[in-house]
Amino acid sequence: MQNKKHFIIIGILILVVSVVTYYGILALNLLPVAAAVQSQPIDWLFDLEFKLISFFFAVIMVPLVYSLIFFRQKEGDDSDGPHVEGHTKLELVWTAIPLIIVIALGIIGAENLKQVLAVDPQAAQVKVVGYQWGWRFEYPEGFTSTKLYLPVDKQVLLKMESLDVIHSFWVPEFRIKQDLVPGQITEYRITPSLIGEYKVRCAEICGNEHAYMESPVVVVSQEDYVAWHDEQLRLAKEAELASAGKPDAGRGQALYVESGCKACHSVDGSKGVGPTWKALYMSSVPLADGTSVTADEAFLAESILNPSAKVVAGYNANAMPSFSYLKEGQVNDIIEYIKSLK
Repeated sequence: MQNKKHFIIIGILILVVSVVTYYGILALNLLPVAAAVQSQPIDWLFDLEFKLISFFFAVIMVPLVYSLIFFRQKEGDDSDGPHVEGHTKLELVWTAIPLIIVIALGIIGAENLKQVLAVDPQAAQVKVVGYQWGWRFEYPEGFTSTKLYLPVDKQVLLKMESLDVIHSFWVPEFRIKQDLVPGQITEYRITPSLIGEYKVRCAEICGNEHAYMESPVVVVSQEDYVAWHDEQLRLAKEAELASAGKPDAGRGQALYVESGCKACHSVDGSKGVGPTWKALYMSSVPLADGTSVTADEAFLAESILNPSAKVVAGYNANAMPSFSYLKEGQVNDIIEYIKSLK
């Protein structure tokens, strides 16, 4: 009767501690707001695991603490404790139950992955380019952006590639992440469900500036997305017409920021990941092969479009991605900006 009483008390305490621990975990707000349809099955699985963690924490800690309080050695009792042999049935049970749980979680995880990877044949497409250390988003209509704009409640297929090393595309509010592997195209499907501004981060250590490799992700209504899209098309056409004429240093300065050149090249002479642009034009540039070249317009254009053709001394080959997506007028604008940096 006394043993039965202990089991009842321990059972009640396990239930209470499980509930308190579970709600304590929820109170920590470990997960950011869910902002995508794909986050729903993932969060459901997280919630299930939080419940299991809470329960097993209670199953282990409650009997342990209870035993330390009520079954501790009494003062003056120097006798040995009872000799206990192994309990085969108990050992089989506590081996089988975790095995069943692991298998069940594997099946549930596979089903959740199926939901996350569900394909919408009408999904829009955006090309994502990752490089040290920035992101570029290329839309099929022919314009690019350093901000990823997405329409709410519509699946978007991101076709991603890296120009240098492995990067990882991760928006915490979307939950899922995907590696960008040099020489491969990887895919990432997302259906934003909450309008707002978020941030994509690189979740794979990729070099000195890894911590700063982030870009805004803006989820807007369908109407606002169409308006933004049309405006970008208009601006792209205007820029193309403008760059077809006389090169402009002001446009080149804007491209210096928008295209990610700023991440590696300083314009004030300070040391960066790549050579500084200050006083670069028409200077003598030593190359890795022991020769030197004059930084004229031809060299600068080649360095933008095919940077590994002539590697500057002190820098590694393939360290700079190709910016061959830039139009001829845009390249000329950047060169004009470099010319202005005396």
